[in-house]
Amino acid sequence: MKKNLRNLLAVGLGLITTVAFAQTWDVDSRTRMDMSDANGDGNQVKSTDQRVTLSADWEGDGYNIHVSSDVNYTLGMNSDVSMSIYEAYATADFMGATFGAGRVALNMGSGALMSSNDWAANRTTWEGLGFNYNMDMANIWLGYHRQNDGTGGDDGGNMWLNAAGEMSGWNWNFLYMTEEGGTDNAATGIDVSGEVMGAGVMLSMNTDYNENTMRMIGLSYEAMDNMSINVSQTVYSEDGDFHMHGTSWDGSYGVTGNLGYLSAGSENLSYGLDYNMGDLTLGAQMHNITNTLDENVDRSITEISLGYSLNDNAGLSVSMANEDDVKYMWMTLNVGL
Repeated sequence: MKKNLRNLLAVGLGLITTVAFAQTWDVDSRTRMDMSDANGDGNQVKSTDQRVTLSADWEGDGYNIHVSSDVNYTLGMNSDVSMSIYEAYATADFMGATFGAGRVALNMGSGALMSSNDWAANRTTWEGLGFNYNMDMANIWLGYHRQNDGTGGDDGGNMWLNAAGEMSGWNWNFLYMTEEGGTDNAATGIDVSGEVMGAGVMLSMNTDYNENTMRMIGLSYEAMDNMSINVSQTVYSEDGDFHMHGTSWDGSYGVTGNLGYLSAGSENLSYGLDYNMGDLTLGAQMHNITNTLDENVDRSITEISLGYSLNDNAGLSVSMANEDDVKYMWMTLNVGL
């Protein structure tokens, strides 16, 4: 512990000195209390995690440098403290395009293939090179990366292409990823969203490196002022489990804060409502899960969320997910400066 604290102070001092000379800087603090009862009565998991992100930017004529660092601290009997560089990258403009290099958090499309898992303490980042060109009809990203998510996944390197745009009121996103040192297949994701007769419509079709698929389709409708209802269906192919390393779906409630990927053959019918009263927001979602490969699978999961804006820089939220006797519950305080 003393050695970790010494290293933390040394790195922190260097970062603070660096930030002092930055043109702009930001601080974001997240405190999360875990009140889950995921192991049954009498085995409650009660802990408090603190994550502070300090970021700094330097901008000039046609260039930008960004550095941010995460400090994570867990309170309890097994208290642990760690510090790491979250993002560190530089970008430069050249002939209407932008080139970038370094470590960056990427969220593309629905996030089923490429996302940063911001809910977790150790978020997913990607190290490599990128090229961005913004045309009239589409924003194009071309990149080469190595993943830095701690799982060892995709460390051989990946090429990826992401194109996003809007056409006749419909938003679309296309993501194509290759994998070196693994399968010869590519992972692809196509996302489309828009509005039909006052209802929001979304479609997401994703294929992982092993050619397993995950398809989502959803509708949302504003039933009355400040209240909307939604229904969606997610279907997984039967040949194998759909999976991508380090995304915001890679893991269940205790890892990503959501249901996560489901097993092969699963079908999830989800419906819920959201109510916005200004500073106060309410949300409820029901998941009904079956499986075409196993008729005994019949799961029902309820999610409830409550959020309150304390002021312009701080917010408090409570989230709960309940399945039979298993309950996950968190309280989170976010403060940004």
